Amino acid sequence: MSSNIKLKLQVVDRVGAMAQVAAVLAENDLNIIFMEVEKSGAATFVYLDLESEAQALDPQAVFSALEAIPNILCAAAIRTMPQERREKRFQVVLDSISDGILSINEEGELTTINRVARKMLNCREEELIGRKLCDLKLPDTSLLTCLQGNTYRNIKRSLTRGSQRHQYLTTGRVIHDSHRRIVGAVEVLQDMKEIRELASAVAREPQVTFDDMVGQGPALRRAIAFAEKIAATDGIVSILGESGTGKELFASAIHVASSCRGPFIPVNCAALPENLLESELFGYVGGAFSGAKKEGRAGLFEAARGGTIFLDEIAEIPTLLQAKLLRIIQDGKLRRIGSNEEITVNTRVITATNRDLEQLVKQGGFREDLYYRINLFPVHIPPLRDRIEDIPLLAEHFLFQVDVRLGMQARQLTEGALTKLKSHRWPGNVRELRNVIERAAILSGSGSEQLSSDSIRFSFELGQSGNSTEGISGTEPLASQVERLERQIIAEALQSSPSKRQAAKRLGMSHTALLKKLKKYQPQVETKETSGN
Repeated sequence: MSSNIKLKLQVVDRVGAMAQVAAVLAENDLNIIFMEVEKSGAATFVYLDLESEAQALDPQAVFSALEAIPNILCAAAIRTMPQERREKRFQVVLDSISDGILSINEEGELTTINRVARKMLNCREEELIGRKLCDLKLPDTSLLTCLQGNTYRNIKRSLTRGSQRHQYLTTGRVIHDSHRRIVGAVEVLQDMKEIRELASAVAREPQVTFDDMVGQGPALRRAIAFAEKIAATDGIVSILGESGTGKELFASAIHVASSCRGPFIPVNCAALPENLLESELFGYVGGAFSGAKKEGRAGLFEAARGGTIFLDEIAEIPTLLQAKLLRIIQDGKLRRIGSNEEITVNTRVITATNRDLEQLVKQGGFREDLYYRINLFPVHIPPLRDRIEDIPLLAEHFLFQVDVRLGMQARQLTEGALTKLKSHRWPGNVRELRNVIERAAILSGSGSEQLSSDSIRFSFELGQSGNSTEGISGTEPLASQVERLERQIIAEALQSSPSKRQAAKRLGMSHTALLKKLKKYQPQVETKETSGN
């Protein structure tokens, strides 16, 4: 029965020392399984993994014989070879990655496979390393084609396990040595479900924090610093800024940074008809008015109990309701419509407006006492034209979001495109910038790695092209021009509709027909499609 011993030697003259070491090992019937040399400054260390066939090996006798060699400074037993430690660390790192990873050598033998890849490919926990990839009965062996110099990226594969069908994207790359010789290949597998969840999380507008806000301009940083300072208090915050500057994002960040543990409920006061606004905000009891539910209904102030209610466009609240709103803000109490009972609500109030409330007070359109009550902590958000330095950061951020949502490879904006963006006056502020970038991303298609200034088209430019012959060429085939116009119209419909079904209805076509058009113009858009769209 063989036994193993691992040694660490510090040597002076490696060539001469190793000849004497080999002689000692031979005398003790020891075979070298693996040897590793490590330089550390002026010192040289030699690590040996030895195997012995002897029935009774005396390690101490081996150490003594080795230390007697003049060029050996010390000899000691070790538990783990450096290579083993590196492999263990490497495997831990691989197993911590959320993607599946496997690699092969030039002979097509599996050299690496992490935990996620085992699970995705339904591999049992048997020994796989060293086996031929083609012998493992995997659902796909495209990685072997990389040994001929081929590569592939984001290829959709399907795998059926029992009654469940799993989809994943695979990317295969060649491994070269220092002389550019092919010595293997590596494949990365990404779960389609996780990709969709990540894309959804990145592309939508979730409840944000101050850390999520994009921009380094001094005006914006001052507004953020003030908002952070007052967020922990329970005082009323009034967010002032032009339309499209991101007032709701500020309100959400203040809520997250506060001590409120309840929900964040945004209310656009301008979007609700006057006859519905009161019942939506304050609720009603059964039978309070025609059409009311017999069991009554709680209002949004009650729904936000323990949290924050964000009253956007507060200047649009009718003066008759302003008195009731003042009562809630001052005393934390409300009465549902048709009720004499007061309900206590512990709800933080954040308001926002793009109008001059002080001027409205002078004109009699807003209660003076309510104005001074909500103006405790005013936060002024600068318009985009006053923070031009933030446009490149915001544009790249929005472009990344759109590319992820559409399943495209991340793209960049050219210097010309950024120059055009920075020269615009931005009456619609950040909201307008986001729409411009999304329009450019969709209209440019998936073939380009960069978006040029030609892709950046403002609303007034679209209007001109719709009423003139801009973009029409006498030399370009009619079919190509019609196709480009059709693509533009579809992109506009998608941008202004909440779903593909709504966009199709607006265009006067079936949902299936729209999907076919999208597949034609944007092949990768189909990865975004869900049955709910």
